[in-house]
Amino acid sequence: MHSNPLKQSQAYVNGSWIGARSGATFDVQNPANGAVLGAVPDMTRDDVQLAIDAAYEAFYEPRWHNSTAKERAALLKNWHALMEKNRQEIASIMTAESGKPLAESLGEVAYGNSFVEWFAEEARRIYGEIVPSPVANRQIMMTRNPVGVAGLITPWNFPHAMITRKAAAAIAAGCTVVIKPAEDTPLTALALARLAEEAGFPKGVINVITSSRTHAAEIGQLLCGSDKVAAISFTGSTEVGKLLYRQCADGVKRIGLELGGNAPFIVFKSADMEKALTGAMNSKFRNCGQTCISANRFLIQDEVHDEFVAKLIERIRKLAIGDGSRDGVQIGPLINQAQLKKVDQFVQDAKDKGAKVHTGGKTLPELGPLYYEPTVVTDLRDNMLLYNEEVFGPVVSVVRFKTEAEALAIANGTRRGLAGYFFSNDLNQVFRVARQLETGMIGINEGLISATEAAFGGIKESGIGREGSRHGIDEYVYIKYLCYGNLHIQDLDGSFFEKFGSILRQKSIQNDESVRARLEPFPDENEAEAESGADPTTLPPVAEAEDSGTETLLDESDSEDQQEKQAEFIEDVFGWNLASRT
Repeated sequence: MHSNPLKQSQAYVNGSWIGARSGATFDVQNPANGAVLGAVPDMTRDDVQLAIDAAYEAFYEPRWHNSTAKERAALLKNWHALMEKNRQEIASIMTAESGKPLAESLGEVAYGNSFVEWFAEEARRIYGEIVPSPVANRQIMMTRNPVGVAGLITPWNFPHAMITRKAAAAIAAGCTVVIKPAEDTPLTALALARLAEEAGFPKGVINVITSSRTHAAEIGQLLCGSDKVAAISFTGSTEVGKLLYRQCADGVKRIGLELGGNAPFIVFKSADMEKALTGAMNSKFRNCGQTCISANRFLIQDEVHDEFVAKLIERIRKLAIGDGSRDGVQIGPLINQAQLKKVDQFVQDAKDKGAKVHTGGKTLPELGPLYYEPTVVTDLRDNMLLYNEEVFGPVVSVVRFKTEAEALAIANGTRRGLAGYFFSNDLNQVFRVARQLETGMIGINEGLISATEAAFGGIKESGIGREGSRHGIDEYVYIKYLCYGNLHIQDLDGSFFEKFGSILRQKSIQNDESVRARLEPFPDENEAEAESGADPTTLPPVAEAEDSGTETLLDESDSEDQQEKQAEFIEDVFGWNLASRT
């Protein structure tokens, strides 16, 4: 880790690596063992204002403001290529500061990189619309334009993918960004900034600022309140998301929120048991249960409840727990002491209220200060924290149900609606439940649902907007309506368009003949031309096309006023200046 070339110790603002004005720093620790990995700047409002100013100026700098989609796509492709080249280096930083197993970190790098590749391609598909006008001599057009500076506030649980999913979309749209990573995982963000610098982004387009939790609130308030920041995108807790939403209200600022969940995982009696068990393990234990779409409440139908719980416990007890940098480890530590305390509190609350702990239910201090044993709790009731709130840890909370209607009532009986899962082999039931389950995303007989191509986001208090997919760019563009009036198209008579169409057809035929003229001269290998010494693969020069006769569009029999309107139409719409031909 200490020799990793991507490890940075300063923030990245306006194309330069800088510290906080105060000189203050904070330590970044490895949750697996508490070791200090390094220190980064502890920035305040004044430092962040520099980043906002840089992003604002960069947005209006002609080189960026007038950049083409193709140019932005090329920069994103450069960034993606460098990320691919440095997969191992990024993953090792991520494992060190987040604690997740190296195999998972490598998986996240691949996932995060895919967003950069995707939005490099989507940059060239930010289409507008031409709408038929209800009025003569008018053209209606709508274009999609970048909003400006985007403030991106990202979490610690996916420190690579949550940045690329936001930043790549914003950059593809033509925005500039100020990225504020979580206090626990700033090194991954700075590594991405280092690669962005190498990729050739103009200064100020990508800025990464770092701060401790001490200054997080004031920085969030500044980003939400600044007139120079046009949009905010936040991934994190519902409580903080609501606060940022309120702060954006005064400026009617655009905001995208991907917030907490309380995902139901429903197993119906018709389900394939092995697939349901595999789905449960995949959904629950990635990143030690610290994912926003992790299954939180396991609703198991009465007929298969006992079998499912017994077989799940067997699988859980085989999980390898330890330092994520070691081979074979499947479960790492929780991110920090606050998260460990929360998980333990939720389990103890359930025990105190009558729930049964079948396995786990305790910390593992012999491994380190932040390890919690994978746990299964059954007999949950609606007065327990595990039933009502997102635990964000390696705890399976099981609720028994009898009917489909009961399962849906429990699943939908929450103010959260990010993701949900259910397993059933009854096709009619699949369609019924998919329609009635109140979440933004659903895994049907599947426990892994994240995909670059899919729209990621929730309903209710789990968020606003969507990330990824073709819809991800919508968060960073606005629609501009253009009304072109007084075109006087009706003043052009039919003979003009008849002549114009004839000339276009003539030009098309000439172009086709020119292409054929270049391709046909290839000699047969047995012909004498091959002996002439000329290179048989050399194409003959393109013959000059004959004058297409565009000047004949202006018929001398027409009035001067009519000819002038015809010429204006041709020049405005097609860029042909007929006046220069006379």
